[in-house]
Amino acid sequence: MTERNRVMGKSGMQKGKGKVKEALGKVTGNERMKAEGKAEQAEGKVRESADEARDAMRRRSH
Repeated sequence: MTERNRVMGKSGMQKGKGKVKEALGKVTGNERMKAEGKAEQAEGKVRESADEARDAMRRRSH
């Protein structure tokens, strides 16, 4: 598995899961689920940024 696939795998899954939760919350009128979805998307974005920064450091050290 390449570094790019690994980054997109975990963080992309987190963001996708968050989008589904947010949409479901909107449809059902469940504000808590909608908020959880937004939070999971944000967590996925943070994880993606951290992974990209870590990969950049690895590339520089080689």
